[in-house]
Amino acid sequence: MLTLHGTALFMRPSAYQEVKCSPKHATVLNNNLLGCSAVYNPVEGHHVQKPHIVPSFKVNFTRASNYLYRSLNERSTRHWLHRFHVNASSDEDFRSSRNIALSLFKRYKNVIDRGGGDNLKEFVSAGVNAYALGCTEEGLRKELMDMKDSGLEIEGLQSNGGGTSLKFKVHSFEVRECILWLSIVFITILCTPQPTIIRWSTTPPVSADVLHQWKGFCALIANAYYTKGMAWLPVKTLQLEQMAVMGSSEEPSVVASRMQIVFSTLEVVSPQWPRV
Repeated sequence: MLTLHGTALFMRPSAYQEVKCSPKHATVLNNNLLGCSAVYNPVEGHHVQKPHIVPSFKVNFTRASNYLYRSLNERSTRHWLHRFHVNASSDEDFRSSRNIALSLFKRYKNVIDRGGGDNLKEFVSAGVNAYALGCTEEGLRKELMDMKDSGLEIEGLQSNGGGTSLKFKVHSFEVRECILWLSIVFITILCTPQPTIIRWSTTPPVSADVLHQWKGFCALIANAYYTKGMAWLPVKTLQLEQMAVMGSSEEPSVVASRMQIVFSTLEVVSPQWPRV
């Protein structure tokens, strides 16, 4: 009894005219294409599709996946830098956790030395980018503490006139404050309607203790921002929230500065009003 083999391959339509099936050599088809064989089974009375994978069709899937990961990672970095207008000298500022920590600390110092406004927006934008790239407050704190312990001197950001700032060292109290600012940025993002920012990591951005201390504070401001269109809250209200959670409250000027970080983050990740 003869078994008829007909082969269906991925090829141009005109090529079908060139295919000839021979009962004697139907099972021997030398080609380098990926397709399938339609085999007629006289017992079952229908055609059965059998996968036809040619050994010569080879792909280095490890190399391809590594290339794809690098490509997506680099495109993601450029995407966030472009979206949030981070004023980085180059993408190198965001290619490692150490570089990210250094970039954030420079922007923190810039706010302290030159005031908020656009400088604060620069810090917040860099913090949002760090969140998107999967950084954690603990990991970036460790990077900054390592810089402090090494006695590294950091060159500040360039001024508007193009001049270079003086070099400075990292101090413990500055690390604490910088990371607290960053934690407030991270927690504010967690309080926004999802998904405002896609995070490239499943690791929580802040520790459970920090989240407990500041989530209510940030949520109050976010709720006012989204539901009432407010850009400011009474400082007393936020002090009462701090008192309820932490047992004490900060000075009004400090609380106001924390509130400004939250509002600046909301304006970056979820702008509500058109820019003038």
